[in-house]
Amino acid sequence: MTAEIFFRYLHFISLFAAVSALVSEHLLLRPQLTRGELKRIYKIDGIYGLSAILFVSAGMFLWFGTGNVEYYTQNWIFHTKVTLAILAGILSIIPTIFFFKQRKGDAEEVVDVPKHLKWYVRLQLMIMFVVPLLATLMANGVGHFS
Repeated sequence: MTAEIFFRYLHFISLFAAVSALVSEHLLLRPQLTRGELKRIYKIDGIYGLSAILFVSAGMFLWFGTGNVEYYTQNWIFHTKVTLAILAGILSIIPTIFFFKQRKGDAEEVVDVPKHLKWYVRLQLMIMFVVPLLATLMANGVGHFS
């Protein structure tokens, strides 16, 4: 029971950390940024990535390690939640690659930031705000196949 409580809390807190990092990225993104600013955003993106890994790892433990495999596996809302988490991860690839490639060089050099990057972050944020709703529905027994 103690491990389950720990992993539920880790799952919850890591979602908060991921959303916080995404909000920070969204607020810091502008049409033009210096490489120094992009390096800072890259570090924030790393926090997002670490939070996402913790979120998924804790979720996997809750799925397979608590004896509730059947409950989660037979719930269409759970499958929707997992699909959205995967989609958010896929959407994060393009901004991460951009931040990674542009972070090196003269810290004062100005770089044009493609408009679509902010939309990728916004889409991830929208997804991350739906995930807790799905978790709440699932925790109240909604979506079970049988």
